[in-house]
Amino acid sequence: MRKTRTQETTTSWQRTQVMMYPRCLTVMRNNGSRWRRDLNTSQSRVYSVTGLDDYGYIKMINYIRNTKFSAESLLLTSNGPLPWDSDEYLKPALADDPLLQIDVEELSEVTAVTLSPAADDQVSLLLQRATQAEDRAQRAEEALARAMDDLHKLKLLAQGLVLNTDTSRGPSRSGAIAELREDEDEAYFSSYGHYSIHEEMLKDKVRTESYRDFMYRNMDIFKGKVVLDVGCGTGILSMFAAKAGARKVIAVDQSEIIYQAMDIVRSNKLEDTITLIKGRIEEIGLPVEKVDIIISEWMGYFLLFESMLDSVLYARDRYLAEDGLVYPDRCNISLAAVGDTQKHSDRIAFWDAVYDFKMTCMKKAVIPEPVVEMLKPETVISEPVVIRTIDCGSVTVSELEFTEDFSLKITASTFCTAIVGYFDIFFDKSCGNKVMFSTAPDCTKTHWKQTVFLLESPIPVKTGEELPGQITVHKNRKDPRALLITLDIAGRKQTYSLQ
Repeated sequence: MRKTRTQETTTSWQRTQVMMYPRCLTVMRNNGSRWRRDLNTSQSRVYSVTGLDDYGYIKMINYIRNTKFSAESLLLTSNGPLPWDSDEYLKPALADDPLLQIDVEELSEVTAVTLSPAADDQVSLLLQRATQAEDRAQRAEEALARAMDDLHKLKLLAQGLVLNTDTSRGPSRSGAIAELREDEDEAYFSSYGHYSIHEEMLKDKVRTESYRDFMYRNMDIFKGKVVLDVGCGTGILSMFAAKAGARKVIAVDQSEIIYQAMDIVRSNKLEDTITLIKGRIEEIGLPVEKVDIIISEWMGYFLLFESMLDSVLYARDRYLAEDGLVYPDRCNISLAAVGDTQKHSDRIAFWDAVYDFKMTCMKKAVIPEPVVEMLKPETVISEPVVIRTIDCGSVTVSELEFTEDFSLKITASTFCTAIVGYFDIFFDKSCGNKVMFSTAPDCTKTHWKQTVFLLESPIPVKTGEELPGQITVHKNRKDPRALLITLDIAGRKQTYSLQ
């Protein structure tokens, strides 16, 4: 759980008190020793710390600091006004004087100290109690240090267990996303609580207008139907469905953006048709037993990043009527070879000599990170190949992890420096007016762009030849919303982490 600003401030103040208190007590003990020696000669006037107000106490301390307080000066004030009555003693004699940081009221609760004939005994008692408090503070500080050390050791142990987990073999557990606790998935949904990401998606005309055109051009599919929108965001797809003739639309989202969606729906007078529910689809209950249509914009980079399709499939299996429909209903993932020696040099060969220093070890850290960018169409040097087709009406979660062989037909004699991945989306089933869009390099830009997997060393290729390869895609066991993608190109294997 995150600490609030107030909790952080309080914790910081308490930590400061623990560190400051022993120093304050040390000053008190040293000054108290001198006072006690001098006060042995004084029996003429009683001074009680508890009899002073806050200003009087401050003046007294500064007076003592400035005048080198002694028993003789005390005797001189036995029948006259207090020597520190002047406002000039409100100015601290020492910067950050620890004695001025003592709470007079708390001090008075410990003991009412009077400089009487028995003052020596009373000061001794006060110093004894102060010493005991100092000892307790010291023990508490040591216990805190031990606890922090234990926590650090536990953290290292947990890191070791996680890092030693073998993620290279076999698929992750079935329904990994459905099994995540809310706190484990908090970061994912929090990211969609930021307005900028929704603005980017809404401004992606290829994405948004494809969904709109599919619904507006196929109103016969939606007329009088109950529609479920999984991951509704601002509610744009739900409103398209309502305008397309849906009888009822249920919009679900776990992120905070759903509160804005509620205002948006009311502003467009669609609250009688659209019901919004905050929560994970795997954990909430719907106000209906079954729905006729499920719509969702679930696609991530390389199609499967973020694993939101898992939630759509959960909703399909749990709520979709027997003859119900899921849109989009079909998706393709495609690969192609890339030949861009300049970009490869900028990102990989760059580390061979950085300001005359060798940093080649950085390649091992840079290469496993796929690059999400808009690729120049002229850098594609092969015909594309579809490595996976997904039928959203029948695919299972376990089938979203796979290994496929492929072969890329080279169209230019050059060096293959990378493999690019992208996807196509289809609204086909039962549609009189079919709609599709692609995120290929030679198509209109989308916010998904393309996913580029750089090769450690360029591979020489010739026009007309086939470049063989194999791809394995599976969820990262440590974070099932991330993907681990292993490419074997002409016998050169590299694993990439999309996260």
